[in-house]
Amino acid sequence: MKNLTTPISDEDINGLKVGDQITISGTIYTGRDAALPQLVELIENDEVPFDLKGSAIMHTAFSDAGIAPTTSSKVEIESSIPVLSKNGVKIHIGKGRLSDESVNSLDENNSIFVITPPVAALLTSKVLEKKCVLFENEGMEAMYELKVKEIPGIVAVQGKKRI
Repeated sequence: MKNLTTPISDEDINGLKVGDQITISGTIYTGRDAALPQLVELIENDEVPFDLKGSAIMHTAFSDAGIAPTTSSKVEIESSIPVLSKNGVKIHIGKGRLSDESVNSLDENNSIFVITPPVAALLTSKVLEKKCVLFENEGMEAMYELKVKEIPGIVAVQGKKRI
């Protein structure tokens, strides 16, 4: 088990390979269908109110029921991966299979895709604090900043290799 803490460095990413079991602690952001396209727009307008460098984004909504990954290959989510990776996001957390284009963009930007068990109770128990940081009008699909301890995952894409 490899333990990572945000912000994630290039050296952290370079030390991983497909199939590695990891935990992620520190600050992660949430986003899915409603939030991620809006975040891309903020990036394009240089209006993101926090630093994405070395960050991790989980493809999820956050409700009182907790968190669990959504399918990362949804158009609204997967289309954000190249832009987010280019702008410093090192870890994308979700589920499902990514396109060759997304795998290439991860490789080009030294970022990875991590799958995590879709077990809401387990993942929610790892959240220490939550704060809505963007798109509050989207309700549970707003973007949240989470303080987490040891979110589990498995590296599914690193370089051009994938599970």
